[in-house]
Amino acid sequence: MNRTELIVIYVCVSLGSAIAGGDRMYVFVPLLGHAHRFATPENDWGDLFLRYVPSWLTVSNKRVLDGYYKGFSSLYTAENLRVWIPVILWWSAFIIALHFVMLCINTIIRRQWVDAERLSYPIIQLPLEMTHTDGSLFRNRMLWLGFGIAATIDIVNGLHAIYPIVPSLGGRLYDIAPLFTEKPFNAIGWTPLAVFPFAVGLAFFIPLDLSYSCWVFWIFWRVERILGSAIGLRALPRFPYEPEQSHGAYLGLCILALWMSRKHLKAVFQKVFRRASPVDDSSEPTPYRVAFLGIIASSGFILFFCSKAGMSAWVVVSFFAIWLMLSLAITRMRAELGSPVHDLHFIGPDETLPRIFGTRRLGASNLTMFSYLYFLNRAHRAHVMPHQLEGFKLAERASINNRRLFILMVWATVLGAFASFFSYLTIAYRQGGLYWTGDEAFGRLERWLTIPRSTETPALFFIGIGFILTLLLASMRMRFLWWSLHPAAYAVTGSWAINPLLGSIFVGWLCKWIVLKYGGIKRLRSVTPAFLGLILGEFVVGGFWSILGTILGRPMYGFLF
Repeated sequence: MNRTELIVIYVCVSLGSAIAGGDRMYVFVPLLGHAHRFATPENDWGDLFLRYVPSWLTVSNKRVLDGYYKGFSSLYTAENLRVWIPVILWWSAFIIALHFVMLCINTIIRRQWVDAERLSYPIIQLPLEMTHTDGSLFRNRMLWLGFGIAATIDIVNGLHAIYPIVPSLGGRLYDIAPLFTEKPFNAIGWTPLAVFPFAVGLAFFIPLDLSYSCWVFWIFWRVERILGSAIGLRALPRFPYEPEQSHGAYLGLCILALWMSRKHLKAVFQKVFRRASPVDDSSEPTPYRVAFLGIIASSGFILFFCSKAGMSAWVVVSFFAIWLMLSLAITRMRAELGSPVHDLHFIGPDETLPRIFGTRRLGASNLTMFSYLYFLNRAHRAHVMPHQLEGFKLAERASINNRRLFILMVWATVLGAFASFFSYLTIAYRQGGLYWTGDEAFGRLERWLTIPRSTETPALFFIGIGFILTLLLASMRMRFLWWSLHPAAYAVTGSWAINPLLGSIFVGWLCKWIVLKYGGIKRLRSVTPAFLGLILGEFVVGGFWSILGTILGRPMYGFLF
């Protein structure tokens, strides 16, 4: 296959895997029958919220749910398919519409972020180099040096997982929090240290100021906890409100991204509304007018879908406005920072709106639907919007026709939605389905309804702090060349999933700093393949252990803790 074909396959697989990923279908499918399956007289779910559960979006048939939860059955029976297919069709339409909104937004911002600002897109460097037509990467000795280092570490650690007598070479988290036993230092919280080759490789492609800012802000969060304990602020619930600060920071990043793109967006809107515009959209994935109409039409379907399911129109608009702002910020951060994680756990609009308005004002019907939208908000690690924009960046670098790629992305989304549903359900009926995500979502709903919450002023205050501090950091970067702290690092380091990778980011930053200081840009280019090799070696050998575990039917070494 040629380079174009390989990149198209990579982009389509990325989109499909994001839909099927750990924060999407893995979280979502267990929600669909959970309320009916686990409602009992003791928990009183029947009176609390079952009457608000949309029957056309959920499964209530006891025999169908028995097969799902107990396993040793098959999805492909007349009764199971008759119950599941309407639910799958409705939810797939919703998922496709939401992904189409994001694809159209990416179409509008593509020129600004890909062509004008020329952001670095660290995540795509490996597939871009691997598909180069001259094959020079695979003839480079530095690539195989990095590959060998990562492969050796993962082979030894894989053998250690099978035969504990074999010594390990890291590959696990070492929490240093237990070392701090005295106040106020014991407030430091979970502080894992580890080095993963693939993350070192990725960190090498992050701009130095960004990787530096990551570990500086990682220290900042821990200092904040310790100082809070020392001066008594830990008496506030959840101080220092890291999720809330991160939420505000992401919203700030979105506003900054839109502000920096304001001239381009003005020209786009002139083009959409038939006014004179210097923008030529003939080479864009789709004409701007079509993209704008796509956003309007898909948003209209989402509004209809959620309103039919019981949500108030103003709640739907507020919910998805916040969600899309977070999505845009994550996409910008991935394009600029290349962070391998951007989880933002438990602080999406389903948590923010109850903190702003209180649960009584939102009402049981809206809150019930929030539980079914939990898969959009539990975490954002498998977010598809960055993959879409990275696909357009790959197309630009490989001279792939954007419009054809746009159509393929739409089909990949459609296929990914349906394939994810049927793949997950097939496995669940064979082995037994998960239910823990339902416990999280509906346990939260039960607490909301039995212990109503009012507006949480401290949470809103810290969301505002995160927003303002992000704008302040960005202002400092624009005004002073010597200011190196990046607001994106403040946002991402306040979330859970970055913690296991900070040691790797520090090592990647240190390696790049040393190479640039003592070898210059020429030496940097010569050693770059070694860091690509770290990524490739870890994923090749890590993938081997995963495949072997699937074949043998037993747990094997997983290279990410």
